[in-house]
Amino acid sequence: MNNFKYSNTNKRYHTLDYYYKNKFNSKVFKVSLNAGFSCPNIDGTVGYGGCIYCSKSGSGEFAGNKEDNLKKQFNDIKNMMLKKWPEAKYIGYFQARTNTYAPVDKLKKLYETILEEDNVIGLNIATRPDSITDECLDYLEELNKKTYLTIELGLQTTNEKTSKLINRCHSLECFKDMVEKLREKNIDVVVHIINGLPYETKYDMLNTVKYLNELDIQGIKIHMLSIVKDTPLEKLYKKEKFKVLNKEEYIDIVIDQLELLRPEIVIHRITGDPKIDDLIEPTWLTKKFCVLNDIDKEMVKRNSYQGKKLKNNS
Repeated sequence: MNNFKYSNTNKRYHTLDYYYKNKFNSKVFKVSLNAGFSCPNIDGTVGYGGCIYCSKSGSGEFAGNKEDNLKKQFNDIKNMMLKKWPEAKYIGYFQARTNTYAPVDKLKKLYETILEEDNVIGLNIATRPDSITDECLDYLEELNKKTYLTIELGLQTTNEKTSKLINRCHSLECFKDMVEKLREKNIDVVVHIINGLPYETKYDMLNTVKYLNELDIQGIKIHMLSIVKDTPLEKLYKKEKFKVLNKEEYIDIVIDQLELLRPEIVIHRITGDPKIDDLIEPTWLTKKFCVLNDIDKEMVKRNSYQGKKLKNNS
């Protein structure tokens, strides 16, 4: 029997679906949008070429078509969702590339275009810790008073050597400072991490989660590294053939990570969702629901749950 506090299903971790249903008493969907942003480590501001794993869509594979305006992107996806869940509420998810990397006047127009839509209860904005100006922070504070706002910050790893290899072009200190600034303004923070980065060990991946558990974050997205076509990562993999985690290794690491996280931290994602046509490795990632189910089964087998290894949960 599962007695995990933040679950009303067989899950032993704090799922986003559970969180939304409790917070909004409704089914909530995130509608992924591509507002055509660039990135400071693509355009030369802090670096060139972007993160080595980043696809041409800038990690926005399932976002709307950037050739369409935001209203059309939003409504095309929303209308599909409505067929299945006519009573659902929506969160606009600015997903592709760095979604605070523009003057505040431009950001206001983009964000508030989506907030004008019916049944939109909030915004999730994916960005980098080095790409939120003080002026932008003040605007986000205002926005947070009007709607349910979440800022998603890419970190990927706490290992500075790996961070250089993947061309993140920001420091761990920069990341920590931005988490603190956002939390001072009472803005929820969700952090992205990647398991299986080149040459990282299980120790490194657990260290990343231990570090984040000490910060005032509200959610986490755990991805498995996808090696996709036409990226610097593809070239590195073909040249050096670094180890790629198999499914069993990934599941083992994820469960150990969950056991190190405070139970109130919401798990927004627990596996990747690559486009099949672009994926080189690992091919097991294409069976997303098998991965999710196998995580659940292994947690039951181990009598595991989120926060199990923390002193106050033992």
